[in-house]
Amino acid sequence: MSKVYLHRMLLPDKLLGRVEQNGKVYRSDSGLDDKIGRVDLDNGEIYKSKPGPDEYIGRVKLDNGKVYRHVPAGRDDYLGHVEPDGKMYQHEFLGPDDYMGNIKDHVSFVYAGAAFMLLVLPAYEEQME
Repeated sequence: MSKVYLHRMLLPDKLLGRVEQNGKVYRSDSGLDDKIGRVDLDNGEIYKSKPGPDEYIGRVKLDNGKVYRHVPAGRDDYLGHVEPDGKMYQHEFLGPDDYMGNIKDHVSFVYAGAAFMLLVLPAYEEQME
């Protein structure tokens, strides 16, 4: 199990959830954790859980940790990357990438990419509003 944290300036990082060894991603809230998605461990495809079939939302490149959002009618958007130590960065065009958070005790980029897309990016975007 890998715990996922959102970076907060001048505050302790916030625990967002976890990624299990089987690729399932859970959001931690007060009370029970709920499954919000999963990652295919073989190819890095990331899926959001919803009623009915899971929705394909993006992918992580297994060799370098780059994360892409799926665009149905075009080329996938590059969102950012994950470092080998678990730190996550959102891509900024013509500027330094923003540090968003991290994942602890991850085994490969596949887990970190799922955490990036399903947990950290939505929380980071909400925090920035």
